[in-house]
Amino acid sequence: MHLRLIAPDDVSGSLRDRLVDDPCVTNVVFLPGTALSPAGDVLHCDVTREAVADVLDLVRGAGLYERGAVALSTVDAAPSANAARTERSAPGAPDDALVWDQVLDQANGEVRGSWSYYVFLTLATLIASVAVITDSSVLVVGAMVVGPEFAAVSALALGVVLLDLRLSGRALRLLVQGFAVAVLVAAALALLGRVTGVITLEDVTGPRPLTGFIWRPDLWSAVVALLAGTAGVLSQTAGKTNALVGVFISVTTVPAAGDLALSLAFGQPTQLAGSAAQLGINLVGMLVAGVLTLLVQRALWATVRKRRRAAQRGATGTG
Repeated sequence: MHLRLIAPDDVSGSLRDRLVDDPCVTNVVFLPGTALSPAGDVLHCDVTREAVADVLDLVRGAGLYERGAVALSTVDAAPSANAARTERSAPGAPDDALVWDQVLDQANGEVRGSWSYYVFLTLATLIASVAVITDSSVLVVGAMVVGPEFAAVSALALGVVLLDLRLSGRALRLLVQGFAVAVLVAAALALLGRVTGVITLEDVTGPRPLTGFIWRPDLWSAVVALLAGTAGVLSQTAGKTNALVGVFISVTTVPAAGDLALSLAFGQPTQLAGSAAQLGINLVGMLVAGVLTLLVQRALWATVRKRRRAAQRGATGTG
């Protein structure tokens, strides 16, 4: 991963030397006096993903989080022999590394409640409602892919693990408000369709061999939610966001919201209760899996970091 740092001149020299001496850091560039806002010296370096947490601890100890600037980005490719030697010096596998600063920053960004979040969730719920009306499994998958709710679920799991009440509260509020808006909009449009005759009661309550499972949760709903929650959190912490598409397609949160909206519009309490249960099971299952996955990752990665520090002490001959 690439770090761009701005350091006050009273700490930049010692920080530069520490980065140069770290075998897990390479491509160190030092530009004295070039930063204007905030003022200071600029340092660039590439760090093996396994060592990023330790380097960020060093940067934090130097006061750069308060007095300077820290920017972290992923290096897509580093084909040089120098980078390969640096990677070999770090214990563990890059994908197993847990960079809390990156995960936490992304989570805080996801729970800001942008208008696009509400729009995407509403559109996904409307697509799911059409899927129920037409009994289309293809549209169910489409609604799952469009739905952005997993970002808020993973942020809530992170807030629980870190005991960050502010992050947890914002994530929970975004989930509740997002689904409330999406369901109410979809229900209002479904009611309009009912009044105009575009949607009939038979469309909502008739036999649905392909989508009837949406409002009939069972044991496997919980199992899939747990598996999807685990996969989703792992994909985010390992930087493998392409796996999130599979997570979206696995869980029936948005389809349940679409069915819930139709049940409200047509006054079907049994179907409404089933849809609400499906939605709740999926959200709770993903949350529980996310929390457990983060706890296990934190424990395992703490062990790897201890090994790295012990190896460094042994290499320098310190006790």
